[in-house]
Amino acid sequence: MKTTKLSAQILLFVLMAACSKPTGEKPTTDKPTAKLDVAAIEQALEMKGTEKNGEYKVTVAQNDLDVVVDSFKIIPPMGLGSWAAFASSPEGAMVMGDIIVTETDLKYVQEEVIRQGLTVTAIHNHFVRDRPHVMYMHIGGMGNASTLAQGVKSVFAKVKEVRGHNPADGNKTEVQNTLDTESLDAILGSKGEMSRGVYKHTIGRPDVTLQDHSTAVSSFLGFNTWAAWQGTPEHAAVAGDFAMLENEVAPVIKALVENGIEVVAVHNHMVHEEPRIFFLHYWGVGPAEKLAQGLKAALNQTGKEKRAIASIMLPTGNETICR
Repeated sequence: MKTTKLSAQILLFVLMAACSKPTGEKPTTDKPTAKLDVAAIEQALEMKGTEKNGEYKVTVAQNDLDVVVDSFKIIPPMGLGSWAAFASSPEGAMVMGDIIVTETDLKYVQEEVIRQGLTVTAIHNHFVRDRPHVMYMHIGGMGNASTLAQGVKSVFAKVKEVRGHNPADGNKTEVQNTLDTESLDAILGSKGEMSRGVYKHTIGRPDVTLQDHSTAVSSFLGFNTWAAWQGTPEHAAVAGDFAMLENEVAPVIKALVENGIEVVAVHNHMVHEEPRIFFLHYWGVGPAEKLAQGLKAALNQTGKEKRAIASIMLPTGNETICR
């Protein structure tokens, strides 16, 4: 009897310890982190962005690119926007970004990234059968906030130079969207936002504490799963990105493919992140509710470790350990 009681106490202690920190959480560094100097970043960039929880992001819509995939027009809210996001770090500041480039842009823009002391951390596609073909180049950097912002400004300027115009100055096209967005929200368990006819869900990973160079990487900095919709209930298109731990990659891909959703890229966004995170891009065309159910099946393959711990009951059988 005493042995059983002791075993239960040990189990409770282990499970409570597992609940105490989300997956991937690291001990805090002794080096103080100063508040992000947003004013200095804005001054260096000479453009306005969005501040959230002490982080700062600028976005450049690629309105000049007339991209079509399977007869659906891809506009900036559908995943056609370059961005750079800044966060405070023990080194001063961290920047992460995603620069959209054409096959003509790529060589010159990546040379500019290196010239500015930034790093290229990934180059990949979001789509297949896209005309014209576009690629996504992830960049990163650590150091002085103003210096990083000046580097990002030069990268954006290089894109303008190579294309001969500002990408944001193109036509601000809207797309058709007669979808039952409330139904999509209910299936995915997430509230989306409408922009220019595209309805987008952004789903964070609060179960994982992600760090890069000892700096937290939030959903605002690109650590999220998302789905962008357009079309009609009978003929919709959905494009998006899944953020996955390494053990989630195979189950998520399996769920998507089995539900008729095409996986078009599997890649990284970062190089020194802890824990290791994979991202995949997908594309689906068909009845909206069927696509949403497929995405839900894939979503159910993420965060399972935390949910499994949360479902374990105390020895009394009356309460769960994690909330």
